[in-house]
Amino acid sequence: MTRNRASRRGAANAWQLRDAKEHFSDLVRRAKVDGPQLVTVHGRDEVVVVAADEFRRLKGEPSGRALVELLHRSPLRSVDFDRKAVRAPVRRVDL
Repeated sequence: MTRNRASRRGAANAWQLRDAKEHFSDLVRRAKVDGPQLVTVHGRDEVVVVAADEFRRLKGEPSGRALVELLHRSPLRSVDFDRKAVRAPVRRVDL
């Protein structure tokens, strides 16, 4: 196993860009096993490489489930209000 050279800050999960390119397979493996890996460019934090499962967890579900759950827990959910049907014109937009 090739050991990555850490960034100037010395963090074991930080890679300078040139080292990340040179040891990309190690970077990917470490992201999966050890957690997020930071890539720096000219000493500045630029990107973080994370495992796909972690990315999906952080991104969340695109279903809107969190919004629906929030509305169900709202203290105002039992409030009843009158709704008027409004007919709005549809405008054509040429692209």
